[in-house]
Amino acid sequence: MFGMNDLPKFLWSFLLVLPLVTLVHQLGHSVFALLFGGKVDFTIGRGKTIFALGKLKIKSIYFLDSFCKYEKLRWDNRFTHALVYAGGSIFNLLSIFAINGLIMMNVLHTNIFWYQFVYFSVYYIVFSLLPIKYTEDSSSDGRAIYDVLRYGKTCDPDCQLNI
Repeated sequence: MFGMNDLPKFLWSFLLVLPLVTLVHQLGHSVFALLFGGKVDFTIGRGKTIFALGKLKIKSIYFLDSFCKYEKLRWDNRFTHALVYAGGSIFNLLSIFAINGLIMMNVLHTNIFWYQFVYFSVYYIVFSLLPIKYTEDSSSDGRAIYDVLRYGKTCDPDCQLNI
């Protein structure tokens, strides 16, 4: 049962842990797009921009959504686009392995932060890879991977990789 004593833990996860997992996810898309010669716009949150550094923007409602837009890749083929679409989940998975490895080596101590971080990372991996269309112009990462590998269909320049 959720009680008032659970409120600090909820706020901790909602306002800190989940946005960090989101940051790792979108960073994965961005790194792969940059690796293949693309230009990236990286936005964390929604609302009014409170911080901008080049193509990185942080919005006032930083814990609500985030997205990465990328322009034409220098190495432009089905496989490179699929890796960009999978990049978020790849980075989430790598972060899980890194955290678990560091805990096993006694570099990090087991605590609620790491538990929640891994939990939300698994959540992000599962739900971003479900192959569904959100709207006519917006798909999950899994659907984008399917579309590019099966039909060669890539996102247009205004396509957002988000969750």
